[in-house]
Amino acid sequence: MTAVGRRELHKQETRRALQEAAVRLFEQDGYDRTTVRDIAAAAGVTERTFFRYFATKEELVLGEVLDLLPVIREAVIGRPAGEAPYQAVRSALLALLDGLDRGIGILFASEEGATPSALAVIHQVEEALEAAFVARGVAAGLPASVLSKAATAAVHSTIETHTKLPEDQRTVDNARRLLGEAFALLES
Repeated sequence: MTAVGRRELHKQETRRALQEAAVRLFEQDGYDRTTVRDIAAAAGVTERTFFRYFATKEELVLGEVLDLLPVIREAVIGRPAGEAPYQAVRSALLALLDGLDRGIGILFASEEGATPSALAVIHQVEEALEAAFVARGVAAGLPASVLSKAATAAVHSTIETHTKLPEDQRTVDNARRLLGEAFALLES
């Protein structure tokens, strides 16, 4: 195993500083009111530096989601074997929400709706859940595909509903409640 060089370590620190600054500003001012200039300044770098790491602020947010996919997949796989597929996803996501210091609405906080990039990430979430379901014993192909798409739709609907709440109501508790309601609909 090779040690990470100082330059690479600095790049990782800068990337993380930009992500953390963005999260703080999105929560404070909202996604749409936060500019790339604001994020760069809060991270202590220039706009030019921001664009070395991310093409857009949307890419920054979606990158956070992509970073969570392996964690979500493993959390679903690690649920008790007797748990039904939707219950496994719901329980895994609720456990992950407990570990977040911000609301789930930040993931798709733009008022512009689902962009092509967001739709590509949604597809990757579906693939990760499908792989988790197969690893849990759900038949590959149509059964795992349908279950993963339905579970992803429940998560996406939760996120969209959460972002439409008044700002003071966009809490982790409300995200948990909405997620529970969405999965209850699938299980009924």
